[in-house]
Amino acid sequence: MLAIAKEFGVTDITPATAKPELITRILQAQTEAQGNIFAQGILEIVEDGFGFLRRRSLLPSPDDVYVGSSQVRRLGLRTGDYVTGQTRPPKDNEKYFSLLRVEAVNGVDPEVAKRRPNFEALTPVFPDEMFDLEIEGANLSQRLINLVNPLGFGQRALIVSPPKAGKTTLLKDIANGIAGNHPDVHIMVVLVGERPEEVTD
Repeated sequence: MLAIAKEFGVTDITPATAKPELITRILQAQTEAQGNIFAQGILEIVEDGFGFLRRRSLLPSPDDVYVGSSQVRRLGLRTGDYVTGQTRPPKDNEKYFSLLRVEAVNGVDPEVAKRRPNFEALTPVFPDEMFDLEIEGANLSQRLINLVNPLGFGQRALIVSPPKAGKTTLLKDIANGIAGNHPDVHIMVVLVGERPEEVTD
């Protein structure tokens, strides 16, 4: 791909350049070589079936690119898709640039993107393996979670309580229980707004 990029005169890239960025740069150079204007943005489909590629802050602006309803239907485009393609300037009484050809959807070929499943149609897979949180000699919170509200692999959980009730301590106990009994699990914890001195371990 680096060789293809150099053919089109894309110079400011390295072997470490991410593949999606490299694809976008090649498409942009190819489009401009053909004398067309390259555009990319997040698609927002409005009520009437057509859409706009939002570019700045994802808010409506004069720089948006119009995407016709026929393209939206034909390629199965959805709100939130990252679309790249060739555009043309507005004609006569048109207000926006128009998308002529879709080159990529979310970094892949539009025909490939068209075959992706709808999230709402996917079959949920429920947890079938339980986390054992209880550790020998630890406090009772892990055992209580095991008994009252067992957690499984792939499950989401929400802890709701008033301030200073021990949510952070409980999260720490859960993480310690998982780390102690399931060493193969990779744990990532994000504690937003917590002071570093409260979560030293």
